[in-house]
Amino acid sequence: MNEQLNIITLIIQAGPVVKGVLILLALLSIASWGVIFNKLRTYQSAKSKAAAFSETFWSGADMDSILAGIPSRYPNSPLPNIFQAGYREYMRQRRETDENNPGKIVAGGGLDGIRRALDAALSREMDGLSRNLSFLATVGSTSPFIGLFGTVWGIVNAFQGIAMTQNTSLTAVAPGIAEALVATAFGLVAAIPAVVAYNKFTSDLKQISSQMDQFSAEFLNIMSRHIRN
Repeated sequence: MNEQLNIITLIIQAGPVVKGVLILLALLSIASWGVIFNKLRTYQSAKSKAAAFSETFWSGADMDSILAGIPSRYPNSPLPNIFQAGYREYMRQRRETDENNPGKIVAGGGLDGIRRALDAALSREMDGLSRNLSFLATVGSTSPFIGLFGTVWGIVNAFQGIAMTQNTSLTAVAPGIAEALVATAFGLVAAIPAVVAYNKFTSDLKQISSQMDQFSAEFLNIMSRHIRN
């Protein structure tokens, strides 16, 4: 009886449908943990690089030198990438208008161009940061129901076994019920970390997004001082 109720034994001896459910849940759990570790690393890197970049930017350093140092100091970092997009657009417009308006860009079109560049860069960074979060939400919301399906299927099989053998003792029922409940446990094991991680990463993403929005507005305000009305 103890050997029959061993989890490994129950998994091995499970029916094809229940075994398929367990394998699917195991794969979903492994994939979600991969996303979780990747997002932990990505968001931690984004926060640390954003803090370092903000300190450098607001220290009064020359923007050209800041731009030149981005590839080596802040590779693939959202906040520096937004600055890079906005400042490169400013430099492009300045080169195009330098002959007629030395050192100045006419307001209106200039600010609009920089704003569009900042918005496009922010949208790209948000797309990258939010990638695969929907997968965590899907795993968290569907895994309990997948496990429940395995549970129901296993219990149905257990009762069919009772009907065929005419044996209603606990010894006869326990292995089938235990096998079915293992599916529920697998569903919860897959779902709980995914839900917790999704909520955490959603909160982190809002914080990073707010920081990027604030920087874009402040950067645009700085650029407006260099543009002639």
